[in-house]
Amino acid sequence: MKTPFQVIKTLRVTEKATDQQNKSNQYQVVVEKHANKVDIKQAVERAFKVKVLRVNTLHVRGKARRQRTAQAGFAPAWKKAIVTLKTGDKIEVA
Repeated sequence: MKTPFQVIKTLRVTEKATDQQNKSNQYQVVVEKHANKVDIKQAVERAFKVKVLRVNTLHVRGKARRQRTAQAGFAPAWKKAIVTLKTGDKIEVA
């Protein structure tokens, strides 16, 4: 069994993510590529001591890097989870 921080890499702190936190009590989390919704739910509940109602996941494709040189490439792809918490629960983002 994986520890919560093997599944969760980081919380995303952007304008859109902050707006989701305030309006819908949803948090954006960067997770391991091969983690499923059950793994993500258990990891968030254990790590932050909150009750998770729903988990939505999506794969974010890596973007092409600048092509000034002969070595053009891609930024790595990653997986994002949008976690909906029970009303009244919060994750403290410091």
